[in-house]
Amino acid sequence: MPIERSIREHLHKEAETMECPPAVSERIERSYTQYVQQMQRKRSENTMKKRIMGGIVAAAIMIPTAAFAAPSLMELLARTPWTAEQVKVDEVGKATLEKLYSAFPETKSFEIIDASSVQGVQTSIILREKGGTGKTITLHANRTTGAIEHVVQENWEPAEKPLIALTGQEIKSKADDLIDRLYGGIEDYEFAMERMENPQQQTVMLNYTKKGSKAPYYQAFVQGNTISVTLIGGETASSGMQVEGFFTAKGKPDYFADSFLNDENLFALLNMSPIELKEELAKGKSVAEVAAAKNVSKRQLIEVIAKTQVALQVQGDNQGDYEQLLKAIEPKVVQVIEYKTEPTPNN
Repeated sequence: MPIERSIREHLHKEAETMECPPAVSERIERSYTQYVQQMQRKRSENTMKKRIMGGIVAAAIMIPTAAFAAPSLMELLARTPWTAEQVKVDEVGKATLEKLYSAFPETKSFEIIDASSVQGVQTSIILREKGGTGKTITLHANRTTGAIEHVVQENWEPAEKPLIALTGQEIKSKADDLIDRLYGGIEDYEFAMERMENPQQQTVMLNYTKKGSKAPYYQAFVQGNTISVTLIGGETASSGMQVEGFFTAKGKPDYFADSFLNDENLFALLNMSPIELKEELAKGKSVAEVAAAKNVSKRQLIEVIAKTQVALQVQGDNQGDYEQLLKAIEPKVVQVIEYKTEPTPNN
């Protein structure tokens, strides 16, 4: 099965036993209420609260490009609430609002209902139309590049005909419009649409790829009356990316593990180039099996990859959070190093 599905199943099991610290739970619950409202309506709050919060923590830590992706746990722990006035005088906040107002002039009348920042990492702003219509837009901007890395548009379609009820072409048109207004140049991209397996809620995923390229540049998800777009390429792309598609699924590159395996420290540990590693994985081996053949233990693999991933998130010298993140990300690293390329029907 694709690695995303394998990790998703693992996370569901992990969420059952995770105990979330009260302080962290409180922050997550406040910042991500909109993401769990549907779950809370379907389940009893008293019996499911720990499972819901555990699941959100797991997703926030372990799924880099999941539907309606939330900021990492590190950002939640260090996040500072802002007032609307603080957003408007902050350089990145002000620029983000200007981009939004230029793309969607009607949002100039929206009110800022929530905002926060992580120093040196991200500024987040949530705006809602006045008058109780429920039309909302959420923006997460990179404080280094100024790029809007993630946008969530909610309730912009009539409740009687939500986004997910539209035809595939209509859904694509809505996603195209959101991307083109905020980033421009939509005509330069090809797209692939997939209806994901989700018995609880219909989900449509769209991957936008620059013509002539293979890796996704934008990724959009549609659920209910919400559309979420994540900027994968461009200013947020890793400059250290050396190989695309270490694994394949259904005969096509599976990009999920690339951000973990394009790691100079990993290549040094294995004493092999990224191309050599990809060739070994193409034979149906896991990273752990390749490492074992070189007398490198699974624990060494986990430590090297986890430290690189956490170093990308940690800003400054917050050692306590660093150690917590190392432990939290290990289950995901285990899934990556034990995963194997899915055999094609011809194999």
